[in-house]
Amino acid sequence: MIVKKVVLVLLAASAAASAAAVAVVAVAFALYALWQPALGAAGAAAAVAGVAALFMGVGALIAALAARPPKRRESEGFAVRAMDFARERPVVAVAVAAAAGLIAARNPKMITTALTAFLAGKAADKS
Repeated sequence: MIVKKVVLVLLAASAAASAAAVAVVAVAFALYALWQPALGAAGAAAAVAGVAALFMGVGALIAALAARPPKRRESEGFAVRAMDFARERPVVAVAVAAAAGLIAARNPKMITTALTAFLAGKAADKS
């Protein structure tokens, strides 16, 4: 019984997707036929591609805005944000760590200066 419902839902979804694909092709062909006398074959094809790209761009923008992550609290410190970033993007975190290691190996004075400034900021926060 449940398997039958799942199959019917999948069938309905595939039928709807097929109908949407046919509609998109029909609209694209209609636009091409409308613009072909005025713009020529290449111009009409470019115009149809431009309209399709515009619709895909708007769809991507809507999806990106809908999938925006929740805003972080202001009270989170740098260390918490850095650890969250490392969990979300481990490859980038490894690349940043490797770059910091190369900078430290080539110019230890720069790392010493950065650590001194960081620790001085921590001391100022405590007082």
